[in-house]
Amino acid sequence: MIYVNNLQKHFKVAQQRRGTWAGVRNLVARQYRLVKAVDAISFTMQPGELVGYLGPNGAGKSTTIKILTGLLTPTGGEVVVNGFVPWQARQQYVAKIGVVFGQRTMLWWDLPVIESLELLQYVYKIPANRFRHNLAEFIALLDMEPFLQTPARSLSLGQRMRADICAALLHDPALLFLDEPTIGLDVVAKERIRQFIQHVNRQRGTTIILTTHDLQDVERLCERVLIIDHGRLLFDGQLHGLRDRFDGHRELVVEFAETYAEAAVAGAELLAFDGARATYQFRRQELSASELIGRVSQQYHIRDLSVREPDIETTIRRIYEERLLEG
Repeated sequence: MIYVNNLQKHFKVAQQRRGTWAGVRNLVARQYRLVKAVDAISFTMQPGELVGYLGPNGAGKSTTIKILTGLLTPTGGEVVVNGFVPWQARQQYVAKIGVVFGQRTMLWWDLPVIESLELLQYVYKIPANRFRHNLAEFIALLDMEPFLQTPARSLSLGQRMRADICAALLHDPALLFLDEPTIGLDVVAKERIRQFIQHVNRQRGTTIILTTHDLQDVERLCERVLIIDHGRLLFDGQLHGLRDRFDGHRELVVEFAETYAEAAVAGAELLAFDGARATYQFRRQELSASELIGRVSQQYHIRDLSVREPDIETTIRRIYEERLLEG
């Protein structure tokens, strides 16, 4: 579905330098510095994948997405999306994709939501039967009935986001770009949108690229993640592989059936202990959870236990701090 090879996008940023020219002081000489917003990125995506594209502000995420959606022309490299070079033959290309930017809307500002959606039927030339089917399904799944007659300018942020996602999918795009779809939403609205994204991916087979700063979106939806920083790709792989590679620590929390004076176990660090409850930290590369549980149960009587994985936010922060490059 997506082929990206050695993608580059460079910008010249103007700088001012005061100097002397022809004996006249304080003239401003314009100089430029080169900013590599995207620096030799390569990756592929197969049809039906749902991939999280992560990075801090200024990392190059938005520039990459703008290239993939045909809004920008790269400085160098190859990009083929669904059989198209995005910045060429744009009219044919955009008819096959859907795009949702969290800070922008594709609805007509003063029109009721339903009229904006009906206009999009003609924009995308959607057959009437297909349009009615999709519209009915999306209205039900996104609970849009209460605000269909409301102008876009009067919608809450959560309502507008649901309407925008509906609008982006009415024409059955093979590929959907979601840029911060849950930004600023409350917990209930976020969960409704996450469920809908998951439904579209699994039931319709829509390929989805999700950029987000909300790491709960990633843990809830994505099996694979791409992580970018300063224009360079730091990681491309499975979410569980991200934890394995960059944060190998896990925790075992044990509630004992009786009180003990000590709770030391070989191969694990005792992080917390109060006589009846202990928290152990261990490295997955050195010891499996089942092995540690076996060691604890040989020494102590156990009432209950649980294994805690490192949270993704901690793991990604470690990647940024260490600035390790893939490979």
